[in-house]
Amino acid sequence: MHKAESQLKRVLRILGVIDLLALIAVFMSRAQMASLHDWSGLESFPEGTVVGYLARSASLMYALHGALILYLSTDVVRYAAVIRFLGFAALVHGAAVFAIDMIEAMPMWWRWVEGPCFATTGLIVLLMQRRLPREANPA
Repeated sequence: MHKAESQLKRVLRILGVIDLLALIAVFMSRAQMASLHDWSGLESFPEGTVVGYLARSASLMYALHGALILYLSTDVVRYAAVIRFLGFAALVHGAAVFAIDMIEAMPMWWRWVEGPCFATTGLIVLLMQRRLPREANPA
């Protein structure tokens, strides 16, 4: 295995595990969610069934993304096209999330962490993928 292939696998696995941490929020109590919400400097945690539903389903979607990334990391050559697509998608997603954070007036620290970090992960993956040997990285 080429060194660049091994490094890309490692990075994908780290990113996948980070996304899988979102599973914690799926199983949190409403009180725990409210406590973290308050800690983050946001307004008081809203009431209503849909709030918990959206928080849990969004967390579950991040975890699903993490599981997919872990699966793709098992063979970065075979899944190169999907990894490339997800890398570009992360760039677009990061920009869109940044715009949403601005529109919704999220705290400044949130704005400069969430979207830019997501976009940066896509950029890192794309740059690492370019380092793969030519035969392992078809155009």
